[in-house]
Amino acid sequence: MQHRFHWVDAFTEAPMGGNPCAVVFDAAEVPVETRILYTRETRLSECSFIVPSEAADFGARYYLPRGEIKMAGHPTIATCAALEAEGLLEGRDSFTLEVGAGVLPIDVTRRPGRATVFTMRQMAPTFGRSYTGAEIAPLVGIAAEDVIAPPETVSVGGTAFCVTLLSGHDALRRATLDAAALEAFAPRSDFIEPFLCALGGATEAGDTFARLILPPPMPPEDPFTGSATGCMAAWLWKHGHIDSPRFSAEQGHWMDRPGRADVEVLGPRDAIEGIRVGGSGVSLMQGTVTF
Repeated sequence: MQHRFHWVDAFTEAPMGGNPCAVVFDAAEVPVETRILYTRETRLSECSFIVPSEAADFGARYYLPRGEIKMAGHPTIATCAALEAEGLLEGRDSFTLEVGAGVLPIDVTRRPGRATVFTMRQMAPTFGRSYTGAEIAPLVGIAAEDVIAPPETVSVGGTAFCVTLLSGHDALRRATLDAAALEAFAPRSDFIEPFLCALGGATEAGDTFARLILPPPMPPEDPFTGSATGCMAAWLWKHGHIDSPRFSAEQGHWMDRPGRADVEVLGPRDAIEGIRVGGSGVSLMQGTVTF
């Protein structure tokens, strides 16, 4: 079986920035086992496979090297950019995309001379357990005092992340995942990975900066994490750490893969209805993959 694919850098306007994702077209007949093997073959954190949908304009399923993930941000932006590169979004200023978690509304903003911005509406957040800084800090090699608010698990329909606000960029830079400690802590937790964030961007254009350090067999760190950004936005807004529901999130700069998203939390602090996360994507490579 031969399939068209696009290798897309998501949450960036510049090639070889942001977070890469391979998007495979006409993948309905590709077995799940093959999708997982392909994701491992690419050495990417996630890949997207375009499938038919009866509920939306397009369908896609996302895979980690260890299995399916129901919703993820950077594969969504990558999928949108690949659809546009294939000429499938011509004349559309919005469309719907069905992923494993449900249907995502997508707005399309075209800008002359610049990459198109795709804005997804992520689902209303689900808040899980709260933790102390002393519980989460050892998992990432920092001191409990570096954590300035009780971490809390949040999901927007996909992976649940433990949003952990640090004192600043110094603490963020010192963080190093202790994979063994994370594995030992897992039976007592309701999240997969802690998402570390700090107020203040990596550049003057950013309002927040974040890191997601990953355990094997994933790549060591994620350049930009769209779903975790939505979780972070919901948590920051709920707990009053940001004054405006609209802000710019940055990630990946210390990996030489700078990424950026425009974020908006929808609804009041005590009744969040959803999160809008927007970014661009660049199709770096196109071709045919043979399974």
